[in-house]
Amino acid sequence: MGLFSSAHFDSLDELFLHQLKDLYDAELRLTDAIPKLAEKATSPQLKTAFEHHLHETEKHVERLETIFQQLGQEAEREKCHAIIGLIAEGDDVLNADGEADVLDAALIAAAQRVEHYEISGYGTARAFAQRLGNAYAAELLQQTLDEEAAADEKLTEIAEGSVNPAAVGR
Repeated sequence: MGLFSSAHFDSLDELFLHQLKDLYDAELRLTDAIPKLAEKATSPQLKTAFEHHLHETEKHVERLETIFQQLGQEAEREKCHAIIGLIAEGDDVLNADGEADVLDAALIAAAQRVEHYEISGYGTARAFAQRLGNAYAAELLQQTLDEEAAADEKLTEIAEGSVNPAAVGR
C-alpha cells in the first residue's frame, strides 16, 4: 500500500479490508519466493528455517482467506508494492556469487526485512480488527503476528549463533 496511492478510504472497515488484501498479496508472493531462499541457503539450519516458514506462510494465506470469508468478502489481492521491492532485493542475493557463509548472512538480512514488514502489517491489521470489534479476525491476525515474530527471532538466532561468526573470517 503506497503512502500516496489513489486509494480512497471513508471508513476503518474499508482501510482494514485494504490492509488484508495487501497482506494477502504479500503472503501469496512469499509462497513463491521462500523456496528460492531455501534452495540458495547452504546452512542446514537456515534451509530448515526457510522450509518451516514456508509452511507457516501457507497457513497465513489460509487464515487471511478465513477472515475474508468471515467478512463476507471475496479473497482478493491488492498489489503489495513493498513486498515486491523486498523480494527484488532478495533476488539480488539469490543471483549473487560469493562465499557461502556470507551469502547465507545476506539471505538472513533479506528475509528479516520481509519479516519486519510483515510484523508491521499484521500488527496494524490486528489493531484495526480490535478497534472494529472483530475479535475473531484479531485472534487470527495475532496468531500470524506471533509466527512472524518467531521466524524473525529464529533468523536472528541462526545469524548470531552460526552464520555471522562463520562469515566474519571471509
